[in-house]
Amino acid sequence: MTARVRWGIIGVGNVTERKSGPGFQRAARSELVAVMRRDAARAADYARRHGVPRWYADAGALIHDPEVDAVYIATPPDSHMRYTLEVAAAGKPVYVEKPMARTAAECEAMVAACRAAGVPLFVAYYRRAMPRFVKVKALLEGGAVGEPRAVVVRLQQNFAPEPGAALPWRVRPEVSGGGLFVDLGSHVLDLLDWLFGPIVEVTGAAANQAGRYPAEDLVTATFRFASGVRGVGLWCFSAALSTDEVEVVGSAGSLRFATFNGQPLKLTTAAGTEEIPAPYPETVQLPLIQTVVDALTGRGMCPSTGESALRTARVIDALLEAHRRGST
Repeated sequence: MTARVRWGIIGVGNVTERKSGPGFQRAARSELVAVMRRDAARAADYARRHGVPRWYADAGALIHDPEVDAVYIATPPDSHMRYTLEVAAAGKPVYVEKPMARTAAECEAMVAACRAAGVPLFVAYYRRAMPRFVKVKALLEGGAVGEPRAVVVRLQQNFAPEPGAALPWRVRPEVSGGGLFVDLGSHVLDLLDWLFGPIVEVTGAAANQAGRYPAEDLVTATFRFASGVRGVGLWCFSAALSTDEVEVVGSAGSLRFATFNGQPLKLTTAAGTEEIPAPYPETVQLPLIQTVVDALTGRGMCPSTGESALRTARVIDALLEAHRRGST
């Protein structure tokens, strides 16, 4: 155990500007000491703007920096496995962005490498620690809806890449593992794993209906949790209207909430509907980062690990298997 964790970041892109990067500086017993980006000028610029002492254009140099205790991998998913294996080989803890990797097989290799090296592996499914969703969990466990029976997920957007521009990596399967379902749907599935336990049975289908990019843009699913709760999900990224809602149906009421914005939670019982404020924090990953630091300094546990993220990857693989096979 260490009294303080000195972090290095591989890949200081957009996600590190506000969602995650400042969290390593604001968490207790944590500091950000080095960053890396292949574009040296951008790496230097990030370090200057965020007050980080050192920057690198080579990941290996950051990984082997003796003053870096742990590494956060914030690159696109196609390099998550490679960098995780390198960090584990260097004997350092890993915190990797979500989705954990492109496939469950890559995730399994990451878990095995960290286990063999004796280092912990954490994954940035940060909703497991956000106060908003901690409140959701507390309401459910406190019997606010009675006994949970079912959960219904709907996420609809209309995503159309700019004509003539390069496709974003999030809809290039060779980089991301799929489309926006992998990027955004993984957050929802992981959150449900945390709320209701592992998904033990899943069926569904995926399709590319709009033909705007190579990845799936529609996924439908039915699933069963180890707790006995049943679920259905619809993820559509070529829809005219936007919807972001999870509804938990219970024996005494229902709880509705958005996954990707800070609208109030809506608890409906025989007494009526109550709106419960549950805003997003300014730095959304800070609460989870604090649990990672607490785990590394012997002061607590992190709820999002390689093992829990692997379960989510397996569910995604099951839902996309036929579509991936047809696409290739």
